[in-house]
Amino acid sequence: MKGFTLEQMTDFTDFTRGGDLTEFLKQTNNVFNMNNCRSHPVRVSPDAQHIHAFLQKPKRGLVTFDRIQRVAVAQSPSYMDTGSALSIPIVELLYLDSGSKDSAALVAVILENGKAEFWKYWERKAGWDLLQTSDLCNSTSAKVVSVCSSGKFIIWCEERPASESASVFSAARNNFRYCICKRTYEREERAVRLGGVKTPLHNSPCYRVLAAREDVYLLPDNQEAAPGNGSKFFLIWSPKQDRMTISTVCKGALLSKTLHSTSKDSDYKTLISECIGMLATISPPEICSVAPTSCGGLLLVLSSGCISLLQSDGVLRQIYTLALSCPLDCSKHISMQIYGSTLACIVYRTLYLVDTSTGRLLENIALKTDGMLFLNSSEKNDIHFLSSTGMYVVKESGVDPTSKQLGRSDTAKPDAVLVEAVFEEACRYYQRRSLSSTQLTVEKLKSGGMFQAPIALSSILGVYMKTKKASELPQGGGGYSKLLASLGAELESLMALEQLKASVVSASDRKLSVSCETLVGQEVNRLLFSDLDRDNLLYLNVIFKTFPRESWQALQASLQLGSNGEGFLTAKAAPEVWKTVLSPVQAAPAPLSSGQQQASSNGAAPVFELICRSLFTFQPKWLPRFVELAQQQAGASSWNYGGKESPESVPLYKRALCVLPREGQAQELQVELLLCSQRPNAVMQAMRILLELRRWERVAEVAQRFSQQSPLLNKEIFTTLLCEVSQHRDLDPYLDLLWTLCPEDMTVTSILNIVLKSLPLCGREPGPFRTDRSQMSIGMLKPLLIKVLQRETKPSQRYADILQSPSFPPPTPPRQPRSVTEPAMATASPPLSSISSSVNDTSVDEGCSSPHHENK
Repeated sequence: MKGFTLEQMTDFTDFTRGGDLTEFLKQTNNVFNMNNCRSHPVRVSPDAQHIHAFLQKPKRGLVTFDRIQRVAVAQSPSYMDTGSALSIPIVELLYLDSGSKDSAALVAVILENGKAEFWKYWERKAGWDLLQTSDLCNSTSAKVVSVCSSGKFIIWCEERPASESASVFSAARNNFRYCICKRTYEREERAVRLGGVKTPLHNSPCYRVLAAREDVYLLPDNQEAAPGNGSKFFLIWSPKQDRMTISTVCKGALLSKTLHSTSKDSDYKTLISECIGMLATISPPEICSVAPTSCGGLLLVLSSGCISLLQSDGVLRQIYTLALSCPLDCSKHISMQIYGSTLACIVYRTLYLVDTSTGRLLENIALKTDGMLFLNSSEKNDIHFLSSTGMYVVKESGVDPTSKQLGRSDTAKPDAVLVEAVFEEACRYYQRRSLSSTQLTVEKLKSGGMFQAPIALSSILGVYMKTKKASELPQGGGGYSKLLASLGAELESLMALEQLKASVVSASDRKLSVSCETLVGQEVNRLLFSDLDRDNLLYLNVIFKTFPRESWQALQASLQLGSNGEGFLTAKAAPEVWKTVLSPVQAAPAPLSSGQQQASSNGAAPVFELICRSLFTFQPKWLPRFVELAQQQAGASSWNYGGKESPESVPLYKRALCVLPREGQAQELQVELLLCSQRPNAVMQAMRILLELRRWERVAEVAQRFSQQSPLLNKEIFTTLLCEVSQHRDLDPYLDLLWTLCPEDMTVTSILNIVLKSLPLCGREPGPFRTDRSQMSIGMLKPLLIKVLQRETKPSQRYADILQSPSFPPPTPPRQPRSVTEPAMATASPPLSSISSSVNDTSVDEGCSSPHHENK
């Protein structure tokens, strides 16, 4: 790709009042949008010798800046200035006969009230003369809204005042009060002769007229939106042939009709009546920006960001797509033009150069200020633009200036264009289908083995096989040589795949089974050692579903699964494999309908779930140990996830639980998975499942194992088992173990409250003497209560070392003997043994009241 440079043609010092021009351009923010607004503040003449500025605020006017050709005559030039005397807005400034060899420029300044001022520039005296002022419209009350020139015609859209009778009807009828008019002109030495006014289209909505060579394009005005379906189409008119074509962006040309002089044939409603049905069913994209070109077409920027060329026959050809979508307000920052075979487009101070024949981006150049592209009639193939710092031309570096045109260098040879076009189109195709935000490049496409376009590959493969039979690829500048060389690896893989298919078809059952195991093993191993994207993950799911046993064998080899001497599972997988196994669950796209359940990554299960499902199917006893190993790897690895588990991530044991069925033998595995997580909530959930299954021995084992993990978990386990003991007698053989789990902060009161709240409801035998032996009794709680009472009455040893210190407390001072008889000491509390002896086997009932004790 060749480089491009900017070359400054002028900094306005060689223009009359150049300082004022520079100041005007600096103060006018974002005025370089000549193709997008109804009123354009800057115009450049076709020979780039004159610049016209439209003044809007605080006073209306027109100011011209002319390039100084001779210093002698530049002392007292005459300007084409209207100053502050102009009270009528200027609609447009037209250069008439701009293609003629006559050096004298002829300009028509069209005003909104239908007046036309004709000015001529005399080079020998470096000044402008007003030739005449004429009425362009027949009616003095008409209002010109848009105007252009094509060939020897001046074409405009005028608004005619609504008649008094029309005011009675609906306001919608007033929208069709515009007409499209034309008028010929002839240039004379000191005057301009105008022909008669002709109206080829009556009663139309407001249109903006744009001329490109001999054709005129009528686009619905953005500020005066066409009613109904009028904004869905535009008109292409040939003034010489009086032929009107109705065209749309999405459907192309719908109808072409020759206009006649009769008012019936030139009526707008009659013209479009045959297309009303089709127009009601289409929804074309919005047109954000337009620009007439020197080649005869019209450049369009659609709301999708697509730049297209509208040809005179109604065909819309896409040239380039901008990286950003273009809302309507974005059109103010776009200027575009075609120079030879190169499209130049300025968007937000960035100049894009695109080859119109291939759609290939040649280069984008960052500009320091806003710019406006313009055509130079003497150098039509060179890119010129105007900015606040001067006029510039874009030159291609390293190219002879006498070469044909810009953008036609060595890189545009058919061979190079073919290679670039195929890969760039493939990049855009895969980028549209990809759910990843990573930008795909041609280099990545070539090196990553991602080029899989079936139609293109089949065509290329046919040429490749023909050249392969000729024992070597074509050398030199052959049409397919570079492309075949770039796709050599992919083509070799395709050939190998075809050979494998042929061998599989002719193989025996035993050999086919061996080949299947080998292929599945290679594919699973390759995928586990790579960074899986969505497509590869879906591919891995298909492999596990289609070849479950072969996939299990491949997993054992890739993860190096085995058992040690004690029968425990071991895994010696590489860190890259663990990273793939523990990759996070990717967020799925939104479901297509409300009844559709959301799944991860195109409905495919993640790698960890695939492995857990395979373990459950072929070796279920290994599943809890595998989850433990995975948790160890997740906690010890630096990559995430892989790294530490985040609060919003799903724990591994929960992901493993998702693959288990809800009933049957899976309950045992569910308990093991909950316990292997070593999380308090999971341990308590496992214990509740064991209590429901009445696995008392296993309950006691779990309680003894996990009570040492934390005081809070120990208290939760003790409370749960105490509630269970209060309801039945199945845990009586393990009461001694339960009493040893009693927390330090548990009191007699709290124990009795737990028991009373957990007792079943009273039956038909109220009172303390019940015959139901399944009820909890005080005698059963006696060892626990004694233990807690001993702990409560035992003096605390927390401050024993302070109390035994010789310096604390200080010695008691001597006291005088009492003269009055001291009162007797209060009766001491009964010994603990008496309390223990008073406890009997009376049953505890939630509905029975406890005996009252009186203090004497």
